[in-house]
Amino acid sequence: MRPPSSLKKEFLKKWIKGLQICSTLKKNMSILERKKAIKLSADVAMASARNGTTCWSRALIANASKYGSDKHLVEQILGPESERLTAKNVYTGALVCNKRMRSKKILKRSYGIRRTRKYAPRAAPASSNIAKWLVRKRTKVLKSLIPGGEFMNEFCLIEETLDYVISLRAQVDVMRSLATASELVNHN
Repeated sequence: MRPPSSLKKEFLKKWIKGLQICSTLKKNMSILERKKAIKLSADVAMASARNGTTCWSRALIANASKYGSDKHLVEQILGPESERLTAKNVYTGALVCNKRMRSKKILKRSYGIRRTRKYAPRAAPASSNIAKWLVRKRTKVLKSLIPGGEFMNEFCLIEETLDYVISLRAQVDVMRSLATASELVNHN
């Protein structure tokens, strides 16, 4: 992983490029259009700053390039690397991560042994069952929060989440610095 300062510089460079492209495409934007353009350019800039090395960055770029006008903007922000990052097989990294988990499931099914349990009267659920249920529930929520998370197993999900949080933190730091600098310029 790159140092946070270089990640921030790369993000800022691509984000400003995206904002400039948005402003030249349409002069009179409504507040909602402006908000969408800022979010789209920030997402694409952050994902491209990671060079498509993570599943979440490829998923963000793929989601952003689904629609016609957004696809054009994404291609302009990414420049020459747009073909590589917007390829049809953007989820291959997630599928590779998920391969080990699928192999285990296939292996279990291939045994064909089904265990029959004798059901006793239901007692209070064991604490381990409650803990497993909570982990499954929280994993499901986490998969919905991380771009491309629905295609990842638990191990890859943790790794991708850590990287995504670090990238979001860098994005927030850059935006906060830009807002502070803007306030200082406007007050002087």
